[in-house]
Amino acid sequence: MRRIFICFLILMSTVFAFGQSGPTGSISGFVYDRDTGEGLVSANVFIKESYLGSSTNVNGYYSLPRIPVGEYTVMCQFIGYGVFSKTVKVTAKSNTELNIHLEPTTIETQEISVVADSVRTSVKLYRKPISKISLSPREIERAPQVVESDLLRSLQTMPGIATVSDFSSELYVRGGTPDQNLYLIDGTDVYNPEHLFGLFSTFNTDAIKNVEISKGGFGAAYGGRLSSVLDVTNLDGNRREYKSKTSISLLSAKTTMQVPIGKIGSLSGSIRRTYFDQTIAKSSALKDENIPDYYFYDGHIKAYFDLAQSDKLTISTYKGYDDMDFKMDKDNPDSESMFYDWGNTTVSVRWTHIFSPMLFGNFWVTSSSFDSYWKFTDMDEENDMDDRTVKGNLEYFYSQKLNVKAGFEYKSLRAVYNSKFPGGEVQIDQKPQHFASYVQSEWRPSPLLEFQTGLRFNSCKNRGKTWWDLDPRIAAKYRLTDKMSLKGAYGRYHQYLFRVPRAFIADIWGSSDEYYNDAKSAHYIIGLQREVSRNYEFEIEGYYKSYRNLYYYDPFFYTELKVKHYNSKGEPLYLDTENIWDLGDAYSYGLELLLRKDTGAVTGWLAYTLGRTMYQVDGLNQNKYFPPRHDRTSTFNVVGTMDIKNAFRKLYGKPYVDDRASWRIGLNLTYASGQPITLPASFSVTRNAPDQDFLHAPDMIPAERNSYRLPPYIRLDLSVTYSKKFRGWTLEPFLQIYNATNRRNVWFISYDQTFETNPLRINQEIDATGMLPILPSIGVNIIF
Repeated sequence: MRRIFICFLILMSTVFAFGQSGPTGSISGFVYDRDTGEGLVSANVFIKESYLGSSTNVNGYYSLPRIPVGEYTVMCQFIGYGVFSKTVKVTAKSNTELNIHLEPTTIETQEISVVADSVRTSVKLYRKPISKISLSPREIERAPQVVESDLLRSLQTMPGIATVSDFSSELYVRGGTPDQNLYLIDGTDVYNPEHLFGLFSTFNTDAIKNVEISKGGFGAAYGGRLSSVLDVTNLDGNRREYKSKTSISLLSAKTTMQVPIGKIGSLSGSIRRTYFDQTIAKSSALKDENIPDYYFYDGHIKAYFDLAQSDKLTISTYKGYDDMDFKMDKDNPDSESMFYDWGNTTVSVRWTHIFSPMLFGNFWVTSSSFDSYWKFTDMDEENDMDDRTVKGNLEYFYSQKLNVKAGFEYKSLRAVYNSKFPGGEVQIDQKPQHFASYVQSEWRPSPLLEFQTGLRFNSCKNRGKTWWDLDPRIAAKYRLTDKMSLKGAYGRYHQYLFRVPRAFIADIWGSSDEYYNDAKSAHYIIGLQREVSRNYEFEIEGYYKSYRNLYYYDPFFYTELKVKHYNSKGEPLYLDTENIWDLGDAYSYGLELLLRKDTGAVTGWLAYTLGRTMYQVDGLNQNKYFPPRHDRTSTFNVVGTMDIKNAFRKLYGKPYVDDRASWRIGLNLTYASGQPITLPASFSVTRNAPDQDFLHAPDMIPAERNSYRLPPYIRLDLSVTYSKKFRGWTLEPFLQIYNATNRRNVWFISYDQTFETNPLRINQEIDATGMLPILPSIGVNIIF
C-alpha cells in the first residue's frame, strides 16, 4: 500500500505542475571554460531579477524555459571562475541562444572579490541534491595522500564514507560494502577500480574533470546498486591550445596532455606507470630480500567532437593493468613462482543531441571488461567480468516549474570464474541480462519548495530465472530562510550483481541465479543545510538504511559443497554457486556533519560521522545481530590546505597577491573509533587417551561475534608544496608525509598459544599487526 501511495505522488507531481501564463520565451546554451573550451558541470545559471535558475548538466548545457517576455540580467557563477553577467531580451515564442564563457580565477581571489550580484552559498546548497558531494581536481590534488593524490582516498575523508585499513582504497558508504557502489567513468561501469591489491585506485586524478558521489537517496536515473553512485567525468581536452602536466613521485611517473583537433574538437590523454620493478625489485641494497617483480600502469584517451551546435560526439577509452611475478627463490631457476595479473578496460561512445532548446538527449554505447589470471604451482584461476551496454536519457525542460527526465539501459553481462586445484575444478559461467527504464520529474510549485519524484523499472534474467522490480524514489527540499534549507529523500533499490571479497586478490563477481534472489534496500534521509557565512557551508544529515536478502560470503562454503558433476579425470567439477553465500538482513543509521570552505587562502572541510551498522545472517552468531568489520561508531576528519603568504596577508587585512612563487601546506587528521573483532571466550584441550600426556593444540572457542573493539585509529598526514611560475610553465616540487606521528594503528590481532601439562595451563601471547608506518615521499609536478 505504501508503494502504491508513493507511485501516486510521483504521478500527481507531474499532473499538477504547470508553467507560467502569458507569452513566454526561453534562454539556453552551454557554459564553457574561456581558456580551454571545456564544458563546465554544475555551473549555476540564473536570472538576477527572480528566483529562476538552473545548473548545467554533465555536458555543460542549461535551459531556462518559459520565461515571461521582458528584459533580464542573466548571471552565471562557478567555483574557480569569475562571475558572468549579461542583459538579455526575451521575446514571445523564441529561444535566445546564450553560450557563456567563464574566465578562470584563483580560488584565493574568489573569496576576496565576491560581488553583490554573485549567487549565494545558500542558493548553491539548495540546488544540490541531497547526500551528493562534489570534489574538484584541485581539492583532490591538494589533500595529503599516500605518495600521490588518489580519488578514492580523498573521498574517504568525507562524512559517511569509511575504510577498513590503510591498505585499502575501497569505499564503505553508510554501512554498505564496496560491491554496493556503482563506479562510472565517462558513463561506463568499472567493476574493480583498484591497483596494488587495493592500495590505490584506478582513477588518474590529473585526467579528471568532475567528480560527484551520491551517498544515498539518488534519483531514478541510477540503479543496480544498493548504496552509492560515484560518477567520474574525464577531461574533454583543451580546445584552444596544447597543455600538458607531468608528475614524478616515488611511486610512479604520469603525464596528461590536451590538444585541440582543429576547430571541431579536442583530444586528451594520460598515462601512468609505477617503477617498483625497475627500482626496488632490482636494488642492490635489497638483493637479499624476496621482493615480487610488480608494476601497474593505466591510461586513457578521450576525443571530443563539436559536430554542430546541436550535436556533440565523445569517444573515451581507459586501460589499467597490474602485473606481478613472484619467484620464491630468485637464485634457483627451478624455484616455484606465482603469477598474477589483472586489469580493467573500458570504452564509451556518447552522442549528445539537442532536439530543441527544451529537449536534450544523451545516448551511450559502452563496453567494460575486468579480467584476472592467477597461477601458483598446480593451481590456476581465471576471473572475468564483461559488460556491454546501450543506454540513453532525455531531459525535457518544460518550464521553470517542471523538468522531466526519462531513460533506458540494457546490459549484456558475462561473469566467468574458472579454477583448477588438486583434486577438483570450478567452471562457473553466468550470462545475466539486465534491463531498466525510468521516469523522473522535478516540480517546483514555489521558489521555496521543490519535489523530485521518480520511478525505476528493473529486470534481470539469469539461468532461466527472471526478476521484475519497481523502485519508487522521492525527494523534497524546502527553503526555511534565505540562508537555510531542509531536505529529505526516500528510495527503494535493488541489486543483482555481487562479488566475493578476497584479501589481496581481485574479488569475484557473480549474479543472482537459481539459488539466490536479488538484494534490496530502502533509504530514509533528512538533512539541513545552512550558509554559515559567505564562503562557509554547513550540512547535517541523518539516515536510516534497511537491507533485505543481503549476501554474506561464507568462507567455509566448501564444507557444504555438493558434487553434481565430474571432469574427464573423474575429479569433482563445480558448475554453480550453490552454498557460496549466506543470506540475511541488515540495517544502518547515522548522523553526519560537514563544514566546508571552497574559496580563499585557506580551504578544506571538517567532517564527522556517528553511525552504526548491524547484520543478521542465517546460521551466524546464533542468528543474532552483530556489527560487521567495517562498522565504526565515530569518525572525525579535518582536511585543509593553506596558501601561506596570502593567509597571513588576509590576517593582517592586506590584499591578495598572485606571486610567481608560493608555498602551500596541507593537513589531513583522521580519528576513528576501533573496528569490531571477535575474541576467544575460552579454549578447549583434548588428549588422545585419558592416560596419555600428549595434548592436541588448544582450540579457541569464540565469544559473541564482533563484540569487542580494536583501539581507536588516529593518523596525521602533512604535505608541503612549493610552486614556481616561469614563462609558459610551472614547477611544483612537493613533500608528502603519511602518518607523520608514526602511530602504530592496529590492523588485526593474532594469538600464539603454548600449554603446560602439569599443571594444565595455557599460555597465550597476543600479537598486534600494525598498518602503514610513517611514509615520507617526494615528487614534482611540471605544468606546461
